[in-house]
Amino acid sequence: MAYSNFTLESVRTAFELETIESIALFADMEPITPSSHFTTQLRKKVPLAVAIGTEKARSEFIIADVLFELREHFDGRISLFSGVDFSVDAENDLTGVCDFLISLSPEQFFVEAPVIALVEAKNADVTLGLGQCVAEMLAAQRFNAERGNSIPYVYGTTTSGTDWLFLKLEGQRLHIDMAVYTITQCDKILGILSSMVQQKA
Repeated sequence: MAYSNFTLESVRTAFELETIESIALFADMEPITPSSHFTTQLRKKVPLAVAIGTEKARSEFIIADVLFELREHFDGRISLFSGVDFSVDAENDLTGVCDFLISLSPEQFFVEAPVIALVEAKNADVTLGLGQCVAEMLAAQRFNAERGNSIPYVYGTTTSGTDWLFLKLEGQRLHIDMAVYTITQCDKILGILSSMVQQKA
């Protein structure tokens, strides 16, 4: 079994997670004003990605741009990976390729701990990616611990590019934010992603 085979129910059962559903878990995070270049590009790319209507288009034209803007905000002090193999624990089926992965290490040629967030791209319904995203978060938790670089929380988001849903893993406690943020709130989305990097949430 790979990450993509997990549902929220199956990953919760397999790893004995306590699920906590919250309303607006990240609501207090300060928005980050995006660069004018980013907002200009976003206005052009979002309609194109939506018209094409594929997960690949949404990943390339929206999600990648949002994450690159985040990396720019931190002046390259974090690393960003796309489509990398992140097979951590084959015995427990924590294997496969992650759509996007963010590490607090500036190392860009290979994935280095601590991995802080996993981003799972979906074409439409963001809830369909929850199980896969949580499995990847669990893998990141183990990856960090094995390298002696544990951090209090590992975060995740499942997104269609236009809709963003955020999660937080703390030990065996899985927090799911029931609020869905739209790309029109890109300043808020960047603020939430920034809080993950800074471990404020």
